[in-house]
Amino acid sequence: MAYRSLREFINALDKAGELVRINTFVDPVLEIAEITDRISKTPDRNKALLFEKTGTDFPLLINSMGSERRMCMALGVNDLDDVAKDIADLIKKVAGPKRGLIEKLAMLPQLNKFASWMPRVLPGKGACQDVVISDKPDLGKLPILQCWPKDGGRFLTLPAIHTKDPNTGVRNIGMYRMQVFGPTMTGMHWHKHKVSARHYNEYKKLGRRMPVAVALGGDPVYTYAATAPLPENVDEYMLAGFLRKKSVELVKCITQPELEVPADADFIIEGYVEPNEELIWEGPFGDHTGYYSLPDWYPRFHVTAITHRDDAVYPATIVGIPPQEDAWIGKATERIFLAPMKMTMVPEIKDMNMPVEGVFHNLVIAGINKEYAGQGQKVMNAMWGAGQMMFNKILVIADGDVKLDDYKKLAKYVFDNLDPATDVYFSQGPMDVLDHSCSKLGFGGKMCIDGTWKWDEEINGSRKLFKLSKDFSTAALQQAFPGLVSINDIAAREWGIPVLFLAVQKDRPGHVRELHEALCKRPELEGIKMILYVEHTVDTADIADVLWRFCNNLDPRRDHMYGGKDNNILGLDGTRKTKKLDGFERPWPNIIVADDRTIHSVDKKWELLGLDDIIISPSLKYKTQLYGEEASVLDTE
Repeated sequence: MAYRSLREFINALDKAGELVRINTFVDPVLEIAEITDRISKTPDRNKALLFEKTGTDFPLLINSMGSERRMCMALGVNDLDDVAKDIADLIKKVAGPKRGLIEKLAMLPQLNKFASWMPRVLPGKGACQDVVISDKPDLGKLPILQCWPKDGGRFLTLPAIHTKDPNTGVRNIGMYRMQVFGPTMTGMHWHKHKVSARHYNEYKKLGRRMPVAVALGGDPVYTYAATAPLPENVDEYMLAGFLRKKSVELVKCITQPELEVPADADFIIEGYVEPNEELIWEGPFGDHTGYYSLPDWYPRFHVTAITHRDDAVYPATIVGIPPQEDAWIGKATERIFLAPMKMTMVPEIKDMNMPVEGVFHNLVIAGINKEYAGQGQKVMNAMWGAGQMMFNKILVIADGDVKLDDYKKLAKYVFDNLDPATDVYFSQGPMDVLDHSCSKLGFGGKMCIDGTWKWDEEINGSRKLFKLSKDFSTAALQQAFPGLVSINDIAAREWGIPVLFLAVQKDRPGHVRELHEALCKRPELEGIKMILYVEHTVDTADIADVLWRFCNNLDPRRDHMYGGKDNNILGLDGTRKTKKLDGFERPWPNIIVADDRTIHSVDKKWELLGLDDIIISPSLKYKTQLYGEEASVLDTE
């Protein structure tokens, strides 16, 4: 379904019991984010929040797509897989063989329907231009968030940024954070791999000023479409029209008439980027990885006008230690783009899962219909070459009849079929620039774990089912190796999965590698196939937390090691890396936590918020895990 406004979506959430209205003043600087972090991490109380008193003329909506149900409501479906089925059906109808004239004519209604969903430009103004502020526009009039204490300032976090290729006129809508530097200036956080960055470079070659428009609000489908990993020349509003089964109606901007924006958006921020202007130092920012992304140089965006609806609501989100709202946006992408990937690039793929602990790009699990030896490697190469899947760090492949979200059974199946010496593949290539584990910005190691059933051609020797040695003792290992702070052996001991999770307090160069070599010589570790190492501050009993920290801090190609008599125990070093102990030259960011002042402030006003019993700040769990002083963004060691 199509929502005629963000207000209509808010009313739908309210009617469904998915919204809490907060009519006590809450500061957009730090407090709103802290409240939202508590709510989003409490499953039985996870709701969209409408902050009606923000110190500005506008209420603020946050966490509106922060659950599977609300994500489905935003897209107008009962189940996220419904969208994938619609896309698969459309592709089959349009691309399938047509045997005769009658069958071809039968396609016309479907094509006409699709044509009716294409974006169209309306004459005149839209509701997004009820109020036009072109004389002294001021971003300070909006309730823009500062989410985390060491953020560089306030950031727009849900902006749909409109640009056009100056040579072809093809539109792109992307979502990139925008740090506010003054009433009429922000940074424009365009990563080098993104389409808007390419547009910027084209304008720079031409020596022309680049028009930019930022839309906030409107139908929530617009927000989703701006995040979608579409091919470069596919208009995001085509996807939005398909999802809402109604065309997106656009109007021309007031001061940047080269650009068109959704007529029903809540806010439009019009402006330009001067490609030859000096860049601005932007960041840091508490990012979706759960770590601060480090400051860097980015273009300046100059505001020429702000327009908005009479009843405008400011939409926002926060990102940080998962789970957050972006996990559900990512889950929608996982389901929606499975069908196009299957039909165009990886026909054998049956299902895909991106666990929240992998923060999208770090960990992807694929189930395939395997028909020949080496097919796992074929899928590996195809997926690492498929659009934004090029940023994937760890790829796990299983057979298609395995349930990918039953992680215990999945892991058992994968490891039963795995020889670490022959079925784990390492490569390198482009990585997300937010990946702090890479030795070089945006370039690092990748790993594929082929856990499919092996054909005879793929088997090197016999494979036995794992059984933990009766002589295995965590206490004995910790006594023998004082640097081992904790060991989680539950997977090996209770589930029959030959994996250990070890927390290590490193105190010398090469410590983890030396430890792994020594452990692999212990007879009681026979049969163990993989050991995951994390830093000493991580609670190894919390496997979800271990995986989040591990996936963030690992460069698989650089940080893997083998041991054992058949070189079949794979060690993976997911500890933080420093120059002193690891020769790591780049800065290492800190994890994101709220500061004590904000936590105490929210605690004091909680009973006024209408959110029932107080929820303890999730940040308290991680305060003991900070590197160096709590105030620092970077590891100080």
